[in-house]
Formats: sequence, C-alpha cells, structure tokens
Amino acid sequence: MSRTLSAPVTVAFDYTRSTGPVLGRFLTGLRDGVVVGGRTSDGEVVVPPPEYDPVTHAATTDFVEVSPTGTVASWSWVAEPVAAQPLDRPFAFALVLLDGATRPFLHALDVASPGDVATGMRVQVRWRAQRTGAITDIECFEPVTDQAAPPPGPRSTLDPVTGVVTPVALDYTYAASPEESAFYRGLAEGRVLGQRCPTCAKVYVPPRSACPADGTPTTDEVELSQTGTVTTFCIVNVPFLGQRITPPYVSAYVLLDGADIAFLHLILDVPADQVRMGMRVEAVWKPREEWGTTIENISHFRPTGEPDAAYDTYSQHL
Repeated sequence: MSRTLSAPVTVAFDYTRSTGPVLGRFLTGLRDGVVVGGRTSDGEVVVPPPEYDPVTHAATTDFVEVSPTGTVASWSWVAEPVAAQPLDRPFAFALVLLDGATRPFLHALDVASPGDVATGMRVQVRWRAQRTGAITDIECFEPVTDQAAPPPGPRSTLDPVTGVVTPVALDYTYAASPEESAFYRGLAEGRVLGQRCPTCAKVYVPPRSACPADGTPTTDEVELSQTGTVTTFCIVNVPFLGQRITPPYVSAYVLLDGADIAFLHLILDVPADQVRMGMRVEAVWKPREEWGTTIENISHFRPTGEPDAAYDTYSQHL
C-alpha cells in the first residue's frame, strides 16, 4: 500500500457574460451563418469586431460581413490536444485572413499532419450543424475544396445573442501528505485523527507535517472526539451550480473536543437561523458501506442538545 493517497479533482464553474452590442452582433452572425467584422476609423476590418475603436476609443458601429473563406497567415501545430480544445485529434491553430478582412482571425484548422498545412493555403469555415451564437459555431477551418461548403442554413436575426455561458474547468491530481493520508485512512475506519505538536502541544486536524506556530514536525497521532463546538458559521442562501443541498443551510467551523484548530463542515438537522457560536454538535456519519478515504464519510454535524460552550472555551480558536 502506498504511503500517501492521491485522487483526481475537478474544479469547475460556468462563466456567464453579457456580450454587449458589438460582440453580440458578431455572435449573432455566427449563429446565423455569417462572419461579421468591424471597420475601425483607420480603415481596418477586424474579426471579431473590437468593442471600441483602438484610435478614437469610440464604440464600434460600422459592421462588415466578410467571407467565410480566407488564407492562412501563420500556424502552430497541436500534436497532443487537451480537453475542450476545438478538435480531439492533432490539428493546427491558424491565423486566417478572411477575404474582406485586414486582420487575421485565430481558429483551429483541421488537417491530418503538419505537412498538410502551409502559410498561404486557402481555407474555409466548417460550420457546426447546430449553432447557438458562440465562437464554437465555427467548428474549425478546413482546406478549400472544389466542392462548395454546404449552406449554413436559414438566417434569423429576430433574437440577437446577448449573453454567453462558458464552462470553465481545472482538472488536477491532489496528492495528500503522509499526515493527511493517515487522516483520510482514519476516516475510512470511522475515526478522526489529528497530530500533536511535541513543542507547544497543540493538536491539529486535519494534521499538518509541521506545527505552523513553531515549525516542529507533528509526529504524535491523536484520535479526537466526534463532538465539538461551532466557533464561526455562515448561512448559505445563494444557489449555485452543483449544489447538493437546498439553501438555506449552514457551513460552520467546528472545533472538535481536544483539537486546537476548527475545520469546516455542514450543520444540519436544525433550522439555519438557530445555529449559533458555541453550539455543541456531533458528527453524523454516512452508512458504513458508503465510506471511503474522504471527509465526506461525515455527512454533517448536528446539535447534541448540550448547553452552549462558554465563549472563553473557544475564543482562542476563532
């Protein structure tokens, strides 16, 4: 068995942005199967259109439809695409100067190998079958062929694009320290383990490799009580993507009996407006068959019914 634990972690959220009139015009065009650029005060035609003129700083109002066909100005080969890139196979990122534009436009170019792409080659837009008003409505560029590209479908500008939602995600592997690994393995056995600093005698949970107060390695393992005291808390009233509990609910720092640092968990089985500092709580574990090496083995904390702890007993742990 490995001394340390590790696990894949994904942090993700949807980034929502209003487009404004200029980018909205560009994205509405993509949805309708046309490429829209903006003409600046010095006569440049830029795709996508800039929101403000780079010379006068006035808002862009002169829009130009440009051709979906253009010329590769430069390119870079992507041998190993990563998740969420335009194509899931090797491809080129290319700057394409669309006919009618004066500034190149960056997008993916679908070719089989670096030998199939060259500066100066003629390429055309490959439209996505279902378009929503996003840059991904252009699936990619492809070499111009004798066969004309299929028409993008009927145009409609009755419902302009005013906002976009972009999923953002970060995948990484979390590697726990030996001390954290012992903590997680303890949870898999129904125990909460901390470590004591041999110098100042403070007990940390989850344990750290060294005491943050004096730097001494925390080598003494301590099994902690599963009851504790709410030191601080907040009531969550705002819903968000992926939320597992319907608001309002309470997220609180719980100082376990025998510990010197509180850790964050949920307080349930009590109305949110009745949770308070000093409330005595106990751990509620999930059914044993659902346990793993995770803090989620503890479903939540709930009131024990004991009298509240005196402020002086936890004031040094806020």
